[in-house]
Amino acid sequence: MHSPHDPYVRVRGAREHNLQDVNVDIPRDTLTVFTGVSGSGKSSLAFGTIYAEAQRRYFESIAPYARRLIHQVGAPAVGDITGLPPAVSLEQRRSAPGARSSVGTVTTLSNSLRMLFSRAGEYPAGADRLDSDAFSPNTAAGACPECHGLGRIHRTDEELLVPDPSLSIREGAIAAWPGAWQGKNLRDVLDTLGYDVDRPWRELAAKDREWILFTDEQPVVTVHPVRDAGRIQRPYQGTYMSARRYVLHTFADTKSRTLRAKAERFLTSVPCPVCGGSRLRPEAMAVTFAGRTIAELAALPLSALAEVLTGAGAGGEETARVLTGDLLARIGTVTELGLGYLSLDRTAPTLSSGELQRLRLATQLRSGLFGVVYVLDEPSAGLHPADTESLLGVLGRLKEAGNSVFVVEHQMDVVRRADWLVDVGPLAGEHGGRVLHSGPPEGLAEVPESATRRFLFPGDGRGPAPVREPRTPTGWIRLSGVERHNVRGVDAAFPLGVFTAVTGVSGSGKSTLVGQVLAGVLADREAGEEAAGAGEQFCAAVSGLEAVDRLVQVDQKPIGRTPRSNLATYTGLFDTVRKLFARTETSRERGYTAGRFSFNVSGGRCETCQGEGFVSVELLFLPSTYAPCPDCHGARYNPETLEVTLRGLTVAQVLDLTVESAADFFSGTPAAERALTTLLDVGLGYLRLGQPATELSGGEAQRIKLASELQRTRRGHTLYLLDEPTTGLHPADVEVLMRQLHGLVDAHNTVVVVEHDMAVVAGADHVIDMGPGGGDRGGRIVATGTPQEVARAAESRTAPYLAKSLRS
Repeated sequence: MHSPHDPYVRVRGAREHNLQDVNVDIPRDTLTVFTGVSGSGKSSLAFGTIYAEAQRRYFESIAPYARRLIHQVGAPAVGDITGLPPAVSLEQRRSAPGARSSVGTVTTLSNSLRMLFSRAGEYPAGADRLDSDAFSPNTAAGACPECHGLGRIHRTDEELLVPDPSLSIREGAIAAWPGAWQGKNLRDVLDTLGYDVDRPWRELAAKDREWILFTDEQPVVTVHPVRDAGRIQRPYQGTYMSARRYVLHTFADTKSRTLRAKAERFLTSVPCPVCGGSRLRPEAMAVTFAGRTIAELAALPLSALAEVLTGAGAGGEETARVLTGDLLARIGTVTELGLGYLSLDRTAPTLSSGELQRLRLATQLRSGLFGVVYVLDEPSAGLHPADTESLLGVLGRLKEAGNSVFVVEHQMDVVRRADWLVDVGPLAGEHGGRVLHSGPPEGLAEVPESATRRFLFPGDGRGPAPVREPRTPTGWIRLSGVERHNVRGVDAAFPLGVFTAVTGVSGSGKSTLVGQVLAGVLADREAGEEAAGAGEQFCAAVSGLEAVDRLVQVDQKPIGRTPRSNLATYTGLFDTVRKLFARTETSRERGYTAGRFSFNVSGGRCETCQGEGFVSVELLFLPSTYAPCPDCHGARYNPETLEVTLRGLTVAQVLDLTVESAADFFSGTPAAERALTTLLDVGLGYLRLGQPATELSGGEAQRIKLASELQRTRRGHTLYLLDEPTTGLHPADVEVLMRQLHGLVDAHNTVVVVEHDMAVVAGADHVIDMGPGGGDRGGRIVATGTPQEVARAAESRTAPYLAKSLRS
């Protein structure tokens, strides 16, 4: 029995995910870092066990009725945890925030700014004082009635809807209309209404063209379809919908990405003509502070906003001084974390997961809590080494305020500053799940089986890595006069046939230049004449594209949003598996096709759980829990399907194999071997074939996409674009990934990565460094050349860190 004043969090018998009955003691009031290769179990210990148990205990203190209103996670698989304070989690959420979410709403800075305008704003003579809600575009009181607070409206016109006016309606003049029966129905309705559907569009009367495309009327008529030979078609009631109405309705309401993308081709997005893009009603826009409207202040970078508020609040009234003081203190923590280049109106979907997490961290720093365990998921993700020092300062202040800071981290500079280190491993999946070391970081030097050890102590008897001779470019893509976000008038050149790393501090314009402009011009070229010009419109001139045959962008977005999407389905491996099961003697005797072995359609799946493998159990006042399906016991299939075996295994047992085990099982089957070998090559041998997409990290999702690409038969010169591919990866996994990327270059392709990991940059052939700062202080190319040349650049903030990496 431990004392109530025991200074340790003591975990006993942790079995969450791959943890192997782990026992570990972690001191409170410390900066504790959890390390280990991807999939080793460190997140299962920090988040899945410690944080989940803290949350469960907190919810038990809440009234049962209130508990029903809160989404709760189930109890973790752990024997006992003692000494556990309340916990706050700051995870790298991969779900996309809504379009109305912004930097201001995430940090709650918008609330303070609205209060400042409400209480201390300069109102027009005779105007009533407005409540703070009137300054929010997300409330009925403040939102512009025309655009509903979005700032932009979607419009269409005749040229977009009818690209070829020489065609008749029957020949498909109205390109925006749907195909197949829906399109035929609209043509038949128009014909019934008396419009000439066989005459060239341009010859129709202007008022008829206007009505057909833009009317809001929806007349219902009896349609008598033209009879096709051998088919009986009865009259029916048909409703007319104009082309504009159809496009706007589809764009707003469809769940199909394909239909939404098609509808978007016939729309243009323009600033709202009523509010001019400010998103607010005229009454709110008439109020100013320091001579500016709230929309103008929200559009400033936070560092510039702080300067305006400092000047305005100095000699003002008491109310203005108090409110500006609060705003400045809150902005200070955000800028300290290297995010001073963001503006309050910057929408959350345009932020990286690392930026979002640091914004939430800044908010927590102002909360003044103490005695809490903060559990953070890679707070250094997306951070340039120059910004990591600021992050460490913030984490130190959280600790000094009387909190425990538990961090899952791969950045060795953060690990070295830890008070306590928990290293989990030695490998991933079933080969991990053990605590190899729990103690001060220097103690890891005595643990030879740790994959972290050689990266934490790089001088351990090894000299500097041999310098690789840079490859010679086979050509160049040149972008002239790039204008996008903070990248202004930049000329950029990307070498072909080599490995290029684009670096720079957070917000310097790296992702804009690579992910939006370079990717955009290549996508436009691939799309041909129908391209929307997503990249070309940001460049004055482009050259060198003819040397690239294909563009592949590999990001960290999830490979699926439901548990039905998994590793096997995404890579196409499951198609091969189902065909193999359909060819077995039992399947042929019973007439089973490959479709029988899909858990997504009726026939072979278990209908009790609809092929999910589990059912939700409602427990009224307790959180809903998931239990294995009572009929299939988690197998997902019905008993008849599970009677079919392939070399002794059912389809459910095959899905439960790890990639490593499956590679042995399918040895000799070329179609399966190819997919499994590439997954092994990118270090994902520990994942199960049926592992749901929702359980995969962003780094794992990115490597699965890369593996899917690697297994394809490559033709021609491909340009691969990757945005921070090492995010979420242990240095040992980074080595595996880099071998694959350099292999792509050796196969006569081009790889361009946006990257902060100096070990990756040091191994590149060519470096483009952007900066020198973020936001308005960035957006320029500071240095280009080999890693050695950029490491000597005087103006580059990357140079000293790159030079250090080249020496190690």
